[in-house]
Amino acid sequence: MQEGPDPTRLQRLDEKIAAARRATDPRPRVEDHYSAASQGWRMVIELVAGLALGFGIGYGLDTLFGTMPIFLVLFILLGFVAGVKTMLRTASEIQAKNAAGSSANKDEGE
Repeated sequence: MQEGPDPTRLQRLDEKIAAARRATDPRPRVEDHYSAASQGWRMVIELVAGLALGFGIGYGLDTLFGTMPIFLVLFILLGFVAGVKTMLRTASEIQAKNAAGSSANKDEGE
């Protein structure tokens, strides 16, 4: 009988364990890399959508009633205000999410 562990078998076992760990390691996520850009584009699209919706409603009402610039200007301004409001709501959601994530990371570090 052999006394003590066989070093070659232990080395092969270590190599197998390392290979298994590498295979199960999580891969870096691509969407995390672009999350700030996608959030910025989301807010830009919200603003443009508010303006476009206001333009469409205002132009439609002006065409319907024959009062060309009145409703167009009014609804473009209302669309702008709605777009900015939506952008601010999105920014506060993102800020709350980031604050929750940073406090969770701070708790893990202690």
